[in-house]
Amino acid sequence: MEVKIGVQHTPREIVLESGQSAEEVERAVSDALAGKAQLLSLRDDKGRTVLIPGDRIAYVEIGESATRKVGFGAL
Repeated sequence: MEVKIGVQHTPREIVLESGQSAEEVERAVSDALAGKAQLLSLRDDKGRTVLIPGDRIAYVEIGESATRKVGFGAL
């Protein structure tokens, strides 16, 4: 699952591949935005944890991982 997170006052977004389901990510984001959790905590595929203050989240995109195409060919 690819997750893109925009953080206020930061020019770059955070992009990570997570093994969590879309529902788990959405629940964690909702809790952080509602104030139930002060930090948004997500774990990526490599085992790293990303922590973002809930009051600094600008937007979150949750989408499927894009498959990479190898070689040359017609699109």
